[in-house]
Amino acid sequence: MSAMLRRGTGCVRIAGARFFGADASIKQIDSAWLQQLAARGGVDAASQLQALATSSGKTLNSRELASQLDAELGKLPSSQRGEFRVPTNKGLTATVPELAAPDAECTYMVGNSLGLQPRRTRQLVCEELDSWEQFGVNGHMEGRRPWLPIDENVIDQSAAVVGAKTSEVAIMNSLTVNLHLLLISFYRPQGKRIRIMYEADAFASDYFAFESQARLHGLDPKEVLLPLRARPGEDSLRTEDILEAIREAGDSLATVCLGTVQYYTGQLFNVPEITAAAQKVGAKALWDCAHAAGNIDMKLHEWGVDGACWCSYKYLNAGPGGIAGFFVHERHHGKDLPLLAGWWGQRKSTRFNMEHKWEAEVGASAWRLSNPPVLQTVSLLASLDVFAKTSMTELRGRSMLLTGYLELLLQRHFKGGVSCITPADPSQRGCQLSLKFESEQACKGTFQGLEKRGVVVDYRKPNVIRVAPAPLYNTFSDVHRFSEAFSEVMVVAVAGASDAADTGRAGA
Repeated sequence: MSAMLRRGTGCVRIAGARFFGADASIKQIDSAWLQQLAARGGVDAASQLQALATSSGKTLNSRELASQLDAELGKLPSSQRGEFRVPTNKGLTATVPELAAPDAECTYMVGNSLGLQPRRTRQLVCEELDSWEQFGVNGHMEGRRPWLPIDENVIDQSAAVVGAKTSEVAIMNSLTVNLHLLLISFYRPQGKRIRIMYEADAFASDYFAFESQARLHGLDPKEVLLPLRARPGEDSLRTEDILEAIREAGDSLATVCLGTVQYYTGQLFNVPEITAAAQKVGAKALWDCAHAAGNIDMKLHEWGVDGACWCSYKYLNAGPGGIAGFFVHERHHGKDLPLLAGWWGQRKSTRFNMEHKWEAEVGASAWRLSNPPVLQTVSLLASLDVFAKTSMTELRGRSMLLTGYLELLLQRHFKGGVSCITPADPSQRGCQLSLKFESEQACKGTFQGLEKRGVVVDYRKPNVIRVAPAPLYNTFSDVHRFSEAFSEVMVVAVAGASDAADTGRAGA
């Protein structure tokens, strides 16, 4: 493996047929080309970028190439930078003016944590505040968007983003609440079938949900929870190992619940294969799509998953603590599954009769508990209106190019002390790359150095920096600026950590 870049899984070189030959031109890239790249699993992303650099007479790591890519690809529907508000460097407290021009936009590469604010968010929120001021309680039935059916404004577009039928989607609550609602319906331990399979390094809130659900049923979590661990020396879970674990668990397995894109490593799981394997042994397949919604081209209905949930404040840009999404496959509709009921799950036609007689709404709407928060719902609407300008397939193709470009630039700049723990195969990741450092000190030093230069990324204990070029608004110039800043600070940070380790050994 190259001394410049080590990988936890796979290698950097990506094989595959080329779209372009020696006469490659950036001007040839259009929406159909990006959709084709996505359909091919991104296998050509790296080679195409190399070909484009060669044909343009520019080096891969040149600022001019990034600008040229932005000039042409910025014309396509999948590039919507202008629809978002990007913070300036002077608004970031850690930025050093000598290193980052105060009035310039920061390099925001953390859509995996909180997406940028769409330009129309403030307008839509203020419109609802105006309705409240003007109509008072009558705003539930009057105004531009009456509040009683406010969530109907975001159902169709949400379903399009996650690849579902509209009847399969509800927009409500927060992510962990929705996960609990899914588990109430689909985790039904009986006899020996009591186990919940999940990734050992799942997000903590998911783990707490699994553990508490076991206790809710009077079971010992130690007997219920079945964690999946990567092989020694590896960071990602192999699909074949997951499938084998499901087969081995067999009729003891009640539910499989994984993060569609693993929050820490950025690994995208093979949802259709894992779902089919779980259902084959009689288990239900649930998916936490927090890091997948708005990031990858999901096909929840086609994949046949039993249930799914997602948040909206990451790639869906609905704002901090935004309203969450919920999916139940149509084959489960009208089957009287156990659920926690509330009046908003009651049929609309009889809801306000206030009779104590349960008549469930059709589809995923039956799981709704209360009327949706209006301001959160229109915040989501502002972002979904931007997504509606493109398709998830085209967006996925653009993402594969952006992250492939990031990977190639990091490969060139790395000089030891860092590895990428995200799979090299573009079809097994979203837009995020997770960079793992040999020491916590080096990781923190690099993170702080990036902050000083107006680069906003995400630090995860103990030694990982997550970098996520969100395709809807991030640009090739963003990626280039990140690479340049990373190059400047990493060597110093790694050297400092090495010196500290040597001092420690000398004093031992």
